[in-house]
Amino acid sequence: MPKKQFLLPLLLLIQIIGLKILSFFPEFVERYYSNGLYPYISKFSRSVLGWIPFSFGDVLYGILIIWSVKWIYKNRKTGWKSNTLSILSVISVVYFLFHFLWAFNYHRLPLFEKMNIKTEYSDAQLLNFTKKIIAKTNDIHFQITNDTAKKVVNPFTQNQIFEKSLIGYRSLSNEYSFFKYEFPSQKKSLFSYPLTYMGFGGYLNPFTNESQVNYMIPKYGFPMTSCHEMAHQMGYASESECNFIGFLATTKNEDLYFKYSGYSYALRYCLSNWDARNPEILEQLLKTIHPGVLKNYQESEDFWESHQTFIDTGFKIFYDNFLKFNQQKDGLESYSKFVDLMVNYYEKREL
Repeated sequence: MPKKQFLLPLLLLIQIIGLKILSFFPEFVERYYSNGLYPYISKFSRSVLGWIPFSFGDVLYGILIIWSVKWIYKNRKTGWKSNTLSILSVISVVYFLFHFLWAFNYHRLPLFEKMNIKTEYSDAQLLNFTKKIIAKTNDIHFQITNDTAKKVVNPFTQNQIFEKSLIGYRSLSNEYSFFKYEFPSQKKSLFSYPLTYMGFGGYLNPFTNESQVNYMIPKYGFPMTSCHEMAHQMGYASESECNFIGFLATTKNEDLYFKYSGYSYALRYCLSNWDARNPEILEQLLKTIHPGVLKNYQESEDFWESHQTFIDTGFKIFYDNFLKFNQQKDGLESYSKFVDLMVNYYEKREL
């Protein structure tokens, strides 16, 4: 067996060890990658592929899946050592591209340090914030529907929502220059059907830097999902941080449907926190929310429950461990950590 077959598998091991060491130097990653090399990589990918009306990355994934199936069939009788080395070699190359093109951002400085936001809060602070966001969500809801019992139905097409997402980010970047978004590349995922059964509303393709949104999800939540994935494009890997940035981008948008998407999304996470902390307080809070808002929540819940299978459970276990492996020790629970950021960010600010 030629020695060169061992080269790429060996480099995979070196990469894994190197990343563990790199995680101890977030300031270095922040300066030289996240704010140095990555913006050029990101802007190049988006300027080259953003104009294409369909997801180029999804097409690449489709080709890769077909190629993988053919390779497995062709090499099914080949020696297992040779096959193992071949697979590890491919993984080594993909692992390098994954990190070079985007995933080094997992090791950058946390956003709470960059924005000087605390991460601890008391039950009293959470309760005060939850009441404020209920009032805000109710207010936006009524401005749209003029009826407390009606659910919100977003009238825009998904492509219009993509275009309007830019407005919120322009407003946000006026306050924080590091949230400036350029060269749009937002796509409806060609894999929306399997994504739905996997339990995901969207994802970022790290190899093409395309923001992918599941076009099947309830449209009232589409703006928030779109803005969340755009935050990933800007180099923020943490799910909690992208929730927070997406929330800021939607609520700073001049459009009421965007504001509603952001506020109702954030409120739902606050309510989930109370469900874990004190169900009695949760019951009291639910009584103060417009029935129409709760209908939107039910719409979302019904949608995901109707597509829930063992695939959803299995993939979430996989993704939970994937996040933990990539510096997000809370796994899928990291999505809800953006409540920490919101409560403290708005401690001395108006919603």
